[in-house]
Amino acid sequence: MTVSRPVLTLGPILFNWPTEKKIDFYKRIADEAPVDVVYIGEVICSKRTPFFEPAIPELIEKLQRGGKTVVLSTLSLIMASRELKQLRETAASAEVMIEANDVSTMRMLEGKPHIVGPFVNIYNEGALNYALGKGAVRVALPCELPATSIAALAKAAPQAELEVQVFGRLPLAVSSRCYHARSRDLHRDGCQYVCADDPDGMTVETLEGQKFLAVNGTETISYTICNLIAELAQLREIGVSHFRLWPHDVDMVAVATLFRDVMDGRMPAIDAYKELERLVTFAPFSNGYFSGVEGFRFTHPEMVSDLGA
Repeated sequence: MTVSRPVLTLGPILFNWPTEKKIDFYKRIADEAPVDVVYIGEVICSKRTPFFEPAIPELIEKLQRGGKTVVLSTLSLIMASRELKQLRETAASAEVMIEANDVSTMRMLEGKPHIVGPFVNIYNEGALNYALGKGAVRVALPCELPATSIAALAKAAPQAELEVQVFGRLPLAVSSRCYHARSRDLHRDGCQYVCADDPDGMTVETLEGQKFLAVNGTETISYTICNLIAELAQLREIGVSHFRLWPHDVDMVAVATLFRDVMDGRMPAIDAYKELERLVTFAPFSNGYFSGVEGFRFTHPEMVSDLGA
């Protein structure tokens, strides 16, 4: 779908940050970040929900006053009856658009306008048209899709709003088991919320010591940080309308400003990339999936400085 101006979105916080930190984060986003859409809500682990959920209504109002469109994100894996009950209540009473990250949520929202999140596997034209036919107004595509597949989906459904993840560690899988808890010899039921120790995820290494992936509670994410700032123009050309940034424990207002400046033609992508290298130092950048190669690779070696190598 072609829109007059590319839409910059901020995905939900995937990590177990302290409640006050989340509140301060969203207040600053409301006041300062040049993003158009903000997703808010717990996506990874329902055990985290009671701590932050009471603050969400006030934050939604704050974000809306700041000119942001707010979307309520939901769990990516429904495993317990209480989670299902809570989801039904959310689907029935939410006053903002809902992002469905599980097919059970899609079923509950059937016939109502909603967004399909990147945790739902929309890999081909049939799946995309099925989701649109059930009421989806936007689909956030999975991170593994190369440019050729994204272009094919945009061509198959030119009326659809397609969203692509352009910054952040990429969500790869969600499990019923908690890797963070297991790493501390704990069970999920008695996890002691150790995932809070790693605000950007816990790095996982191979037996040879190579940094390989990262984990965030029950979620497996990429070790590298997706950075498609040099691909924004190409994404627009092939029909993508929405561009998602994943929140990290860095200056996300500055990150969003760089992406917005490149989108609006105020800054060359290579200059913005250099600034991102200075802002984000906990892992290297990658764009492999989009380029059709291994996800951890970065296909613009000419952009990488000694700082980001």
